[in-house]
Amino acid sequence: MKTVGDKLEAFKVIGVKPGFNNHEENGVSAFEDITESSFPGKWKIIYFYPKDFTFVCPTEIVGFNNLAKDFEDRDAVLMGGSVDNEFCKLAWRRDHKDLDRLGHYQFSDTTGSLIDQLGIREKSAGVALRATFIVDPDNVIQHVSVNNLNVGRSPEEVLRILDGLQTDELCPCNRAAGGETL
Repeated sequence: MKTVGDKLEAFKVIGVKPGFNNHEENGVSAFEDITESSFPGKWKIIYFYPKDFTFVCPTEIVGFNNLAKDFEDRDAVLMGGSVDNEFCKLAWRRDHKDLDRLGHYQFSDTTGSLIDQLGIREKSAGVALRATFIVDPDNVIQHVSVNNLNVGRSPEEVLRILDGLQTDELCPCNRAAGGETL
């Protein structure tokens, strides 16, 4: 599994843009490729859930969505994904009232290339574990959290960790006597 200090390698997933419920609206596609080069200069909060249309997942997605503006205010792009395809994600948005016009990216990793690169595939079910990665603007992983399939996570805690990472250089407790970061 990739961990803190590792760099994201090349990847490509299909992103479902914020605010879309249909594959095309007003002549604009709901889909765009997301790669390691997307969102230059931004932090990335990449969270995974096992499958769309499951019981625990909407609670977490809504929790992250409620904080989408807070992540944006910190120059972070929020994106959650699973192995289900992009059309499934749009159908879930239309089907579940709390996911209607979701305000952050979802992504489809149907080949599992990003899941496998990060080492978070649950072996027997073949889906992503409930993993969260905070990646800095240089594509270096700064935080990793991985839960089993049935254990949710706290979006507020992810935001708190992002705040800590972004203020790390300012915190005197993280500096040695000579001023270098520990």
